[in-house]
Amino acid sequence: MQKQKPYYYQQHDIDLLFEKMTGCNGHDCRMLYQLPTGGGKTVIFSAIARDFIKAYGKKVVILTHRAELCKQTSKALQKSAVANKVIDSAVKRIGRKEGFSCYVAMVETLKRRINDGLFDTRDVGLVIVDEAHHNSFRKLLSRFKNAAIIGVTATPLSSDVNLPLRDFYTEIVIGQSISNLIAEGYLARPIVREYDVELNTLRTGNTGDFTIGTSDALYGSDAMINLLLEAYRAHAVKKKTVIFNSGIITSKKIAECFHAEGYPVKHLDNKTSARDRAEILRWFKKTKGAILTSVSLLTVGFDEPTIQTVILNRATTSITLYHQMIGRGARRLSNKRTFQIIDLGNNTERFGAWDKDIDWQQVFEHPEQYVGQIHESVAEIRQISPELRAKFPASLEVNFDIFSAYKDTLARGEKVKNVIRDAIRQHAKMCTENAHTITEALALTDLLDKEIDLRVKDYVKCLGNVTREYSKWLTADYKERLKKIITRYMYGRRTLPTAV
Repeated sequence: MQKQKPYYYQQHDIDLLFEKMTGCNGHDCRMLYQLPTGGGKTVIFSAIARDFIKAYGKKVVILTHRAELCKQTSKALQKSAVANKVIDSAVKRIGRKEGFSCYVAMVETLKRRINDGLFDTRDVGLVIVDEAHHNSFRKLLSRFKNAAIIGVTATPLSSDVNLPLRDFYTEIVIGQSISNLIAEGYLARPIVREYDVELNTLRTGNTGDFTIGTSDALYGSDAMINLLLEAYRAHAVKKKTVIFNSGIITSKKIAECFHAEGYPVKHLDNKTSARDRAEILRWFKKTKGAILTSVSLLTVGFDEPTIQTVILNRATTSITLYHQMIGRGARRLSNKRTFQIIDLGNNTERFGAWDKDIDWQQVFEHPEQYVGQIHESVAEIRQISPELRAKFPASLEVNFDIFSAYKDTLARGEKVKNVIRDAIRQHAKMCTENAHTITEALALTDLLDKEIDLRVKDYVKCLGNVTREYSKWLTADYKERLKKIITRYMYGRRTLPTAV
């Protein structure tokens, strides 16, 4: 197999990472490396694995989170002249005399082999974590006491806001930006077609992203499928196209509609068998103007440089998913200098242009600020009903934007619990302004139950993934504190402090 030679910027980062790694002490070395999708992260960490084995004679482990990534990584290592073994479910025994210095494995599979005593972590000097923004790797990494760790990702923002990457990795090394890779001819230039879509019916779930149910209801509607067809006819006919959806129901409807219109289309999701998936991807590769409509696949471990159009037929709050989807079309070819992005989810408005420079150092150091901005961008404007508004005629302000308050509190460097404090004060002010007695003011709080639930829900979204028990406690505490502050201020008839 022909050895793959790194590009100049890849070699620069290989040398930089290796220099930093050799300058620190074993397990104290925990670096995070950022490079855009399509920039060649696999080429870079394959070269580092090769050079590490040659320099130190110790074993290297590369961790992935999907089976298809294991195979692709193994092939990339072979191109870099690194003999390696994939530890998958079929590998029940790892012989000590096999002679491999590099292993590729999924987290759960390797964890079981270690627990069964089939893999000795003491001989491992370097662990490379692909798609390091996932958090499934952390517990396993503690088993490698003598190893340096390099995490690799295009978007250094943890998938769990409660487990920021800065708490595990000691520093971040930032590679070339998307704009530079485009300018120097390594990535294709995007042509963006934006459609303004009304997303008020979407709701966010526990993960912080829009739920599949509400997404299916919107994007599976006749109106949205007609809009998709209109956008495709206007910009992508006869161009190899990938359509990204949130729900399987929507994706299958799209396949049926496009097929009825005579377009070459196939549907693919995570329930498609491995055999059928391989057959569909072969069809997509060889068919001119083919359309692939998909769910939960193709964002990683899929490389088809001939893609000309990427359609975001969904909205997302995940910057990682946003970059992964668009990155599928960004591969540059001699006869492909540009590609199209058709955005039907207001994603470009939410995140900014895909090729816009992002201060990843700032995101790494202060992820809560970035997450807060995203939450603010998807927040619904909370307007109380006219009937409820009529109950508070003396109040000029009856709304409170939790997301904006959260962002402002972070910007001032204050404690985030002040957000809920100010929300309570504002509700208390409404009740006391519209009542003459304590009894009347407390009675008004009963009308605010739904509004309190919404405020707590938004506050919890800002915090990230918290338990249902905590949310329930926070709601009860909110109501209790609200009544206490109303009683205190109504009794003394003092002026309530204004929410800030």
